[in-house]
Order: sequence, then C-alpha cells, then structure tokens
Amino acid sequence: MGRKVNPVGFRLKVNKTWEGRWFAEGKDYVDRLHQDFEIRDMIRKSAPRAGISRIEIERFAGNVNITVHTAKPGILIGRKGENVKVLRKDLETLVGIQIDLDIKEIKDPDLDAQLVAENIADQLVRRISYRRAINRALQQSMRAGAEGIKIEVAGRLGGSDMSRRVWMREGRVPLHTLRADIDYAVAEAVTTFSVIGVKVWVYRGEILPEAEQEPESSEGVYVSE
Repeated sequence: MGRKVNPVGFRLKVNKTWEGRWFAEGKDYVDRLHQDFEIRDMIRKSAPRAGISRIEIERFAGNVNITVHTAKPGILIGRKGENVKVLRKDLETLVGIQIDLDIKEIKDPDLDAQLVAENIADQLVRRISYRRAINRALQQSMRAGAEGIKIEVAGRLGGSDMSRRVWMREGRVPLHTLRADIDYAVAEAVTTFSVIGVKVWVYRGEILPEAEQEPESSEGVYVSE
C-alpha cells in the first residue's frame, strides 16, 4: 500500500493555514479541542442546507472569533438576521464567553472541494448514477476555472455486492508540488446499501511567493567623491 498524505496538512505554513488557531496546554487543550468539535457540529446542524465549507476558530483572552465560509449566507443569516442571532446566543452558552461570528460568502462553490464532495454525496443518496454525478462535477469545476480536479468514490457503487473504488480526473493535479493550491475534502453518502466515501482534489493554480525586489541598477549614475 502506498503512503498517503493529506494535501492540506502537507502544505501547512506554505500556502495553507490551520482552521483552529489558539494555544493551550494540558487539560485545557483537550477541553478546547472537544469544544471546537461541538462548535462546528452546532453550526452545521443549525443550517444543513447553507453549503458550509469550513469553519475557522480563533481564541483570544476575552472572546472567540468564528469565521464561517458558506456558499449560501442568506440561509445561515435568516430573515433580518434572526437565525444568526439565535446561533450566536447558543454558541455563547456553549463556550461561556463572548462570540464574534463572521460569515463570509464563497464566490465559486464549484472550486471548493468540500462543497463539490457534499454535492456528489447528496446525489448518491438520491440514487443518481455515480458516473453521471462525477462527470457533471468535473465539467462544472473546469468550467468555473479549475486547472484540474480529481474525484474518487469507494463503496458498494450501484448496489454491487462487492465494494470497489473508481476515480476520474480532468486536467492536472500535481500533488507533490508544494506551491500548488490544492483544495482537498472528504464526504460520506449514507445509502441503503452502505456508506460510500467521496474524495475530491481541486487544483486552483500555483501560489508563488512574492518575488524579492531587485536593487535598482546604478548604471549611468555618477557619484562624486
């Protein structure tokens, strides 16, 4: 078996960052880590159809800053902000301190690996052919501007007796290139036959480090002594 590395973890501090940014030691670390899990579960359950991609959590001395990246911010906010007010109150009750909740819209959902994976999983639950769902996702992502996308599904595909793995790729997906901006996500489709896993890699181009400014040339400049 080959050794697999998570594409996001592989690029941390290169062109990716952590979704939870805080520091703790000992038992406090365990408590805050489990609290992060509860925060993310509460937000996702409050608006399951909001197209939530990722939730970033930053902890400070007197408050917790939560940033929710979603494709449908209107569903999460609700009419006149009613839903987000209730959500903020529930989060403050869970955490015990002030919550700063920031909601950011995802401009291109077809370039977000998590949303693509959840979309395919939702189609598999509705008994749409996995090949049709994958081909449609490949075409939509490439049309949206992706330089490459790879999708893999595994399980009892089509209700077969034996599980198998199928993957398709469009364009190029350089997994070993650190400067490549690759978004990776996993989703599960709970069908009547079994649980089908969905993995998505989206290559959105390269993120090059800022070039160092070259010193200005001194040719033709006379310096008096």
